[in-house]
Amino acid sequence: MDANQLANCLSQLIAAWESEVVEFKRADHDYDTDKIGEYFSALSNEANLRGLDRAWLVFGVDDKSRAVVGSAYRMESDRLQSLKHQIAQSTEPSITFRHIHVSAHPAGRVLMFEIPSAPRGMPIAWKGHYYARAGESRTSLGLDKLDEIRSQTLSLDWSAQCVPQATLEHLDAEALKVARDSFAKKYANRFPREEVEAWPVATFLERACLTQAGQLTRAALLLLGKREAAHLLLPHPAQMTWKLEGPEKAYEHLGLPFLLATSELYRRIRNVQVRILPQDALLPVEVAKYDQRVVLEALHNCIAHQDYTRNARIVVREQLDRLIFENEGSFFEGEPRDYIGGEKTPRRYRNTVLAQAMVELNMIDTMGYGIHEMHKTQAQRYFPLPDYDLSEPNLVRMTIHGAVVDPAYSRLLIQNTQLALADVFALDRVQKKLPIDDDVAGRLRKAGLIEGRKPAYRVSAAVAKVTASKADYIRTRAQDDEFYAKLLTDYLAKFRQATRKEINQLLLPKLSEALTAEQKERKIGNLLTNLRRAGRLVNAGTRAQPIWSLAESKKP
Repeated sequence: MDANQLANCLSQLIAAWESEVVEFKRADHDYDTDKIGEYFSALSNEANLRGLDRAWLVFGVDDKSRAVVGSAYRMESDRLQSLKHQIAQSTEPSITFRHIHVSAHPAGRVLMFEIPSAPRGMPIAWKGHYYARAGESRTSLGLDKLDEIRSQTLSLDWSAQCVPQATLEHLDAEALKVARDSFAKKYANRFPREEVEAWPVATFLERACLTQAGQLTRAALLLLGKREAAHLLLPHPAQMTWKLEGPEKAYEHLGLPFLLATSELYRRIRNVQVRILPQDALLPVEVAKYDQRVVLEALHNCIAHQDYTRNARIVVREQLDRLIFENEGSFFEGEPRDYIGGEKTPRRYRNTVLAQAMVELNMIDTMGYGIHEMHKTQAQRYFPLPDYDLSEPNLVRMTIHGAVVDPAYSRLLIQNTQLALADVFALDRVQKKLPIDDDVAGRLRKAGLIEGRKPAYRVSAAVAKVTASKADYIRTRAQDDEFYAKLLTDYLAKFRQATRKEINQLLLPKLSEALTAEQKERKIGNLLTNLRRAGRLVNAGTRAQPIWSLAESKKP
């Protein structure tokens, strides 16, 4: 909304005053984040119950005089926007403000927090507690309202249907143990582990949203059922298939319980180290072909969003340089591109009960953020971003790349670690010969990140770029690995040996300021590994506590 629209919206909210979906606070300088979270839960749930798409929490308006007084809450823009992350961390399922609007009212600064309605069938909790409104007061979400929200999708949700023949004997003991452990870790600040482990199985299943009125749901059998209990889900096959394609061929069907099957499938995948040679460097950067978190996130998304009424299995095809995930059912809300920035949270889910249970068992960390996290992780590993193919009706096909497509793209990411994800996404499209918008192309060309003419853009091969000044360039420029190797070998020639801590003290100040602390640690680790493999260094200590020295042939 522009300034006029914000002003009109604020005037309308004040005129209508507080209700179950609008709350005003003075909030002069600070306001307790826990209280904001409680209001978020209450207002989001009430918006759902009233069929509205949003609710409002407004700072800078006196809740007694109804006058605009202004608020100095989090004056710094980055601190204000960081509240979105804080809310997302402690809401269940994880959602956050749709927008945080700042209105420059003549009487002072007003903050208008736009709160999305709770998704159908999924009440919003703050730190494990559900809140609602009673007039202008904040209160606990009563059982009647809780049941009303949860029942919104029961008739349409395949995963919510109870299986009358299923009993606790049909559940896998190991899967139950893992589920309990995951639940205890997720709610460690709410329940002592001993208390969670002491719950009867029926109590735990209810807490994990896997039962309805004491009966096991299809979601419970999918996640925790014994392999031989699959017949209770017929005609659905209740399987995931791993298929190796290429010179060597193999396949395996993995059945229930899906909570364990995803890790089993991951272990089938051939995950070797891949070497990427940075520009003007003698030693390569080594990364795993596939990141475990990315693979499991993709598998869990397949489970959560599969259209089970189509009675098809999930298929993972492993090719020489990529993994292809296939699951039945069109994209349920929006398009994959909508979720890359991490801003969109879906309001509806195909399998609401199954998705809620997966949140409780920590299989899905942040609902609506999985695609964003997969893209961000691939970029941090200098790999091409995931691709989505929706060309076939009622089928989602996602590809995770396990090899470099264009070396210039990977080298650019190694050199420019602070690139915005939107720019990385555009560069990824360039390396894959896909079109990009003209304004995006103009921005990338101005930054020296692409070259060539439309439509034949290409990632710039010149990755070393002066950013703000020559001094900035010198601080952020990466030296080649032989420079760091020479520093280290000279040190060892003088002092004979060094621990990893001493090596860090030597090299960390010399590394590019463009690298994060984690990337610096990894770079030093890769340097030591490559020097050892080259026969230039030896480790006289242990793997946990190494003591490095020059190899005999290199000693003076």
